[in-house]
Amino acid sequence: MKYEELGHSGINVSPISLGCMGFGRPNPNFLTWTIPGVDHAQNIIHHALDLGINYFDTANVYTNGDSEEYLGQALRNLGVKREDVVIETKVFFNEDKLSSQAIEREIDGSLQRLGMDYVDVYMIHRFDYDHPIEETMEALNGLVKAGKVRALGASAMFGYQVYNMQRVALENGWEPFSVMQNHYSLIYREDERDLIPVCKQFDISLAPYSPLAAGHLGRPTWQGESERSRVDTVMQKKYDAFEKVDMPIIARVVELARRYGVSMAQIALAWQWAKGIQSPVLGSIRTDHLDDAVAALNVKLSLDDIAYLEELYQPHAVVGALSPGGPERIER
Repeated sequence: MKYEELGHSGINVSPISLGCMGFGRPNPNFLTWTIPGVDHAQNIIHHALDLGINYFDTANVYTNGDSEEYLGQALRNLGVKREDVVIETKVFFNEDKLSSQAIEREIDGSLQRLGMDYVDVYMIHRFDYDHPIEETMEALNGLVKAGKVRALGASAMFGYQVYNMQRVALENGWEPFSVMQNHYSLIYREDERDLIPVCKQFDISLAPYSPLAAGHLGRPTWQGESERSRVDTVMQKKYDAFEKVDMPIIARVVELARRYGVSMAQIALAWQWAKGIQSPVLGSIRTDHLDDAVAALNVKLSLDDIAYLEELYQPHAVVGALSPGGPERIER
């Protein structure tokens, strides 16, 4: 497995990131398809490590903090050296969002739950319209100077917002963003318009969430048989309105998977890497899903394959980035 640097951070990560959003007790108001026991989560994390995955993504609000606790406890139980893993957590869906006070408060809470002295990547979960960019970037830079954070990242926003925040950081000599976790897959490509080009301009690595579109790119039918397919209302709101325009794309994933003798998920992930994605985030709660994902590293798509997969895409409503005054929700 090949490891590459996130931006100019000096941090090398695996080409797959394990998303830990589903680790913890269910939240009836948001997430019900979770791993409620640390032992199961530990098995997933152990298997990921055995496969060579070193990049783990969580957030202060996933399963009300359980996700961070489970991740930290599992790594300690497994005797993993802190320097051998890359831990990423987030801030925004909390009181006062990205104010300096909130950032300083929330990093301490995350470190306590993780049982760690620092995190490798601290990511802003969304763009904050309520506080000045300068306040946010200076506070984040302060965490780097204090040794609580090694690098910074951002998630799900508009291209001009990333541009403005990155410029503020660079002009003031503050720590810039090294990684972007945006919403991106074969059936959601809106960020190709501006966000992804801006990230490439600043050499910000791309580590998108929902690379398999919550399972839609891993099965030939729209509806799945898993509990998540039945109860995940967030997934339904993200994708169901575009079922008719997305199913023809999914049919082409099926076709290529059969032609190459691989799984649909492997085709969808191979497309991500072919598009320059560094480390897509997989929110897996099964070890065989991780095996399948790692096997996808051996799948190479031709330029004709990529064009064939992309040909039928139609514009979608924005899902992920928040508009001013819009509803605030965790998509990932």
